[in-house]
Amino acid sequence: MQITFKIQYRTQWGESLSLVLNDKKYPMEWGEGGVWTVKVKDCKAAWLKKYCYVLMRDGLIIRSEWSFHSSASAKLIEDKWIDCPIPGCPFVREHQASKFDRPGFRGAGTAIPVFSLRTASDFGIGEFKDLRPLVDWAAATGQCIIQLLPVNDTTRKGEWMDSYPYSPISSFALHPLYINLQALGIRETAAFKKEQAELNALGEIDYPRVFKAKMKYIRKAFLASSKKDLQSASYKKFVAANAFWLEEYAQFCAKRDGLEPEYYCWMQWQLDKQFAAEVKYARAKGVSLKGDLPIGVSSDSAEAYWHPELFNLDSTAGAPPDYFSTDGQNWGFPTYNWEEMAKDDFAWWKARLRKMSEYFDAFRIDHILGFFRIWEIPAGVRSGIAGHFNPALPYSPEEIASMHLPLDGLFHEDPRHPGMYQPLICPASQNLPQWQQERFGALYNDFFYHRHDEFWRRNAERKLPELLSATGMLACGEDLGMVPDCVPGVMDHERILSLKMRGMQGEGPWKELSVCATSSHDMETLRMQCHNDPEPWEVRNMLWEFLSSPSMLAIFPLQDWIALDKKLRRQDRNVERINYPADSENHWKFRIHFPLEELSQQGALNAVIEGLLKDSARYSYKQEEA
Repeated sequence: MQITFKIQYRTQWGESLSLVLNDKKYPMEWGEGGVWTVKVKDCKAAWLKKYCYVLMRDGLIIRSEWSFHSSASAKLIEDKWIDCPIPGCPFVREHQASKFDRPGFRGAGTAIPVFSLRTASDFGIGEFKDLRPLVDWAAATGQCIIQLLPVNDTTRKGEWMDSYPYSPISSFALHPLYINLQALGIRETAAFKKEQAELNALGEIDYPRVFKAKMKYIRKAFLASSKKDLQSASYKKFVAANAFWLEEYAQFCAKRDGLEPEYYCWMQWQLDKQFAAEVKYARAKGVSLKGDLPIGVSSDSAEAYWHPELFNLDSTAGAPPDYFSTDGQNWGFPTYNWEEMAKDDFAWWKARLRKMSEYFDAFRIDHILGFFRIWEIPAGVRSGIAGHFNPALPYSPEEIASMHLPLDGLFHEDPRHPGMYQPLICPASQNLPQWQQERFGALYNDFFYHRHDEFWRRNAERKLPELLSATGMLACGEDLGMVPDCVPGVMDHERILSLKMRGMQGEGPWKELSVCATSSHDMETLRMQCHNDPEPWEVRNMLWEFLSSPSMLAIFPLQDWIALDKKLRRQDRNVERINYPADSENHWKFRIHFPLEELSQQGALNAVIEGLLKDSARYSYKQEEA
C-alpha cells in the first residue's frame, strides 16, 4: 500500500530531509510550517518496524535521529524528530548497550584474541566457550568490556597463512576452529583425550595440526547428526535469517573442498549457537564484547568470488612507511570499489555490521583511515613503498613542469588517473639542487598532509554516517599512523572513539571520547616496552597513567593485566607479543600459558585490579543489561 510520511523539522538554507526505509533513502518535500512529506508506494508492513529520518546537505547525511521509529501500517504516518533524551550524553545515536550513553561513563576491560584463550576443555586453541571464565573474572574485578580480534572464517588449506585473522574468506561466517567439539556430541574416548592433551600441552598454537584434528571431529559430528539437525526448526530458522550470505558462503566452501554445502551451513549454525550463548551470558553479567572490523576482505573470499564488482582486484591495500614498518605494509587484500557500493547505499556494509551487532556491543574499526582514503599497491608488488593514495588529487605533467621539477625519481603515475602523477612516498630527492629539494619538500608536505583534507573529509562523510546508523554498536576507530588533518573532525562529529597509546600521539591531552590502551596485538606488551622487566609496583604505576586519563574506556591486553602478578605472568616477557606487522608471514600462535579458570582464584591480583578501577572511577558496580 501507499503510505504518506510527515515530520516537522526546521531546516536551514541548503538542508533537506530524507526518510530512510528498508535501507533506502526517500527524499522528502518541504511544506508550509516546516512539514516535510514523502509518499512511498508498495510500502511493506515489515519496513515500518525500524525506520528513521536524516538531515541532508550537499548529498551528505549531516544529522541522524537518536533512535528509530516503529509504526503500525497506515495510510498516513506523522512523526516527531527523535532527539537524545539523556541530558549530558555525549553521543548522537543510541547504543544497544545503554551504559555507554550514561553521562560521565568510564569503563575498563581486557583485550585478547579468541584463539589465545585456554581452558582444560580446549583442543589446542581457544574457543568461544572459553569466554565464560574470562567474563566471570572481568565482572568480578569490575571490568565492563572484553575486546577480541576478528572471529571470521579464514580457512583456505588449514596452513599457517590461515592463522592471520585480518584476512577473512567471509565477512559473515565465524571461524570453525572456535567451535567446542564436546558440545557437538563428540565422545571423549581415550584417543580423543590423548590428542586433546597433547595439543593443549603446547605452549603455543600448532595451527596446521589443530586444524586437521578439529576438522576431523567436526566432520564426524556432522555425519552423525546432520540428518536430524538439518530438519530441526532451529537450523531452518538460522538458515532463513542468514540467507543473504550463508548460501553463497556454503557453496563457495563446498566448491573449494568438494563437500556438500549443507555441511558449512550446519557448522555456522553450531558456531552461532555456541557464540550466542556466551554473548548472552556476558551481557547478563554486565560485560560487553567489542569486536574488530577488518578494513579488508581477501581476494580469494566468498564475497570477491560472488561479487567481484565490489572490489578493485587489480590492487592490494596496505600502509605507507610508519611506526610499525619502515618498508610500509602490504596486507594482501583488494581495495573497495566504493562507487559501486554506493549504488545501493552500502547495503553490503550495513549487512556486515548488523551481523556483527548480534554478538558485539562495540567494535573497533580497523584502519579507519581507509574510509577516508586507502594506501593502494599494484597487484603483484610486495613493498608498501610502491603504493599510492586512492582516492587522490594527483598532479598533471604541466603542473609539475611549471614547478621546474623532474618526474623521474620524484613521482609515479596514478593508475586511477592515467597521465597524472603522485609524489613517491620515498623519493630520490637527495641529489637535487637545494632549491629543488625545498620546492619538492613543500609539494610533498602539501600532498601528504594538506592537499586532500576537504576531499577526503567528504569521502568519509559520504560513508560513515550511513554505516554507523545501521546498528547500535559503539564505534571506536583505529586512527594510528599517517593521520590526515580531516580525520579527527569527522570522528568527533560522528562521535567515534579514537585510539590513544603512549608514545604514538602528540596532539596534547587525551579526550573523553577515546579508548586508551597500553599496547595492542601489533605491539610489544607493556613489559617488553621497558628497558628492564618492571616490578609489579612499576606495572601498577604505568597502568594508573592510563586508568586516570580522561578516556571513556581503558582496555588493556590480558598480558598487561597479569603483569601485576610476578608469579602468574610469563617468566619470559619476550614471548608475549602476538604479531609483528612488518612480517607478512607472521604465525598467529600466541596462547595464554594457564587455564583461564585460574583467573578467578588470583585473590591478590584481583584485589589490585579492583582497587585500580575503583580509584579511577571505572569500576562497574552493578551488573547492567548490555
